[in-house]
Amino acid sequence: MRAGSTTSRLRVVVTGLLAQYPLGGTAWDYLQYPVGLDRMGHDVYYVENTGLWPFNPHERGVSKECDDNVRHLSRIMQRFGLGDRWAYCFPWNDQWFGMSDRRRAEVLATADVFINVSGVWRDPVRLREQTSARMIFIDSDPVFTQLKLARGQVDFQRSVDAHDVHFSFGEAHSDRVPVTGHAWLPTRQPVLLDEWPVADVVRDEFTTVMNWTSYSSIEFEGVNYGQKDIEFRRFLDLPAAVVPIRLEIAMNRGKNNQAPLGLLRHRGWTIVDPADVCSDLDSYRRYVATSRGEWSIAKHGYVAGAPGWFSCRSACYLAAGRPVVVEDTGSASIPTGEGVVTFSTPQEAVEGLRAVDSDIRRHARAAREIAGEYFDSARVLGDLLARTPSGSARASKGGEQ
Repeated sequence: MRAGSTTSRLRVVVTGLLAQYPLGGTAWDYLQYPVGLDRMGHDVYYVENTGLWPFNPHERGVSKECDDNVRHLSRIMQRFGLGDRWAYCFPWNDQWFGMSDRRRAEVLATADVFINVSGVWRDPVRLREQTSARMIFIDSDPVFTQLKLARGQVDFQRSVDAHDVHFSFGEAHSDRVPVTGHAWLPTRQPVLLDEWPVADVVRDEFTTVMNWTSYSSIEFEGVNYGQKDIEFRRFLDLPAAVVPIRLEIAMNRGKNNQAPLGLLRHRGWTIVDPADVCSDLDSYRRYVATSRGEWSIAKHGYVAGAPGWFSCRSACYLAAGRPVVVEDTGSASIPTGEGVVTFSTPQEAVEGLRAVDSDIRRHARAAREIAGEYFDSARVLGDLLARTPSGSARASKGGEQ
């Protein structure tokens, strides 16, 4: 019987960054996996072990403590009916919280499927020795994942190869994405549609939530693959070009105060602090749902590599019935023109914003319809499991790629 069959109940372990980054948007990115699987009737657990010191937004950086992070994770799991089905490892002396050591070991050993969202589990090679689960790698950062593999990062290669099936948010890798020897299957962000009701009242602003940079640019074979800071500079003057349409960004200065907030405000952008407007689950959802729509660029690397990536954040805007005007990153299977409008140049961004703004109700209806057709958690996760072969991974492959 194939995993994902409507007649099979699987024991599924999901891992991600729920505790690592206790932020509103990050929480939605990862919680919709275990909660979605639980609502499909599977026996679901969330276990996080990144080996990273946790980020604390109150300290605005990496913390030597994890109390806030554990409370954040515990509250989310309790809220969605998984209060006794989570575990988190704090790297200092490998301290575990949540499920008992015995229960956690039993769950991992007897799991049918292990879903490593964003590939963040600390040591998949070692885990391979402890479980017969089919191990799924979810590449949520296409192009950059393949670049790390193509550049010969040995530890990362071993980590990726420990998995049985490899999925990517890059739904249609172009020939500019390095070949890695893995069969990258297309997937996208699952969304719990009933958690994203359409708001009765919306504001005037098109918004987005973003980081100026996430990490350094990567160069490969003479091509530079950068972050949003590089891509955004082409659109600095957009606010003046779309008046009276208003553009707002939830963004702080980031690491080392890199984001030029003063320059952006001078060019007409409204800048708000995400800590004030979207720091937790409910405020993030409210910020997204009450926006007129989203306008957003993509990472420069996504544009340069054209992997067919679509944002997990934009998926939530669509679910809330808010249209998105977003930068083109290649040929994904999501329809465009209504609800989702793409652009590649500043002039196309102007035209896209004006088109959506002038017929907002039609685009809003299309947005919600697209979310139901392409991002519904039951569809996305059912497809994910259906393409993951059942049976003992250890017996069939021994954990080798």
